[in-house]
Order: sequence, then C-alpha cells, then structure tokens
Amino acid sequence: MENTEEKELVPFVILARYYNTTLTDKFKHRKFWVNPVKGEVKSFLPGTVDKIFVIEGQEVKKGDVLLIHEAMKMKNRILSPVDGVVKKIDVAEGDKIKKDTLMVYIEPNK
Repeated sequence: MENTEEKELVPFVILARYYNTTLTDKFKHRKFWVNPVKGEVKSFLPGTVDKIFVIEGQEVKKGDVLLIHEAMKMKNRILSPVDGVVKKIDVAEGDKIKKDTLMVYIEPNK
C-alpha cells in the first residue's frame, strides 16, 4: 500500500544555498516562544505554592523573595525580577498550579 499523499515543501536558505524540506507534525504544532512581560512572575514547573511572603501593594526590590514554590520535591524561592510594587497575587498558599501559571504581577518602577 503506497502513501500517495503529497508533502508540502518549505524553502529555506543555509549559507546562500536554497533547499526544500518537509516539516514534521511536531514542528508544525509546537508552542511558539512568547517574549516575557516585565513584572510577570510565572511558574516554571507544575507544583504547589508553599508560602507567600508578600502582599498586594507592597514595594519589592529585584531579588526579594516573593514566595516558595514546591516542585519535584524541591522548594524553590521565587525572586522578584524587578523593583516595583506588587499589584496582583493570583495564587494562595496550598494552591496546586500548572506550568506557566501567572503567580504574581509586579508593576515595575520607572
């Protein structure tokens, strides 16, 4: 039994030479990279929020501990990426969260 389905060829250039190739389904359906938003603190792994050290309206400096995120049996200190004011805390202690969950939003100082 032959596969008579035609594959779509995609052109690309390497060192001034032109090539055509087919793309895999995995590549076509990949998650695209998104530029991070300054002040958003997202989870990098699924896990549990163990302890929160800040409250909304609190001023924080870059490097201050915001919360403890337990993932893969390790307790990770989540640090502030910027100087600013905590505008929103989207998690509570004990919450089970997924990867890329927005945990804290900090409005950066100008």
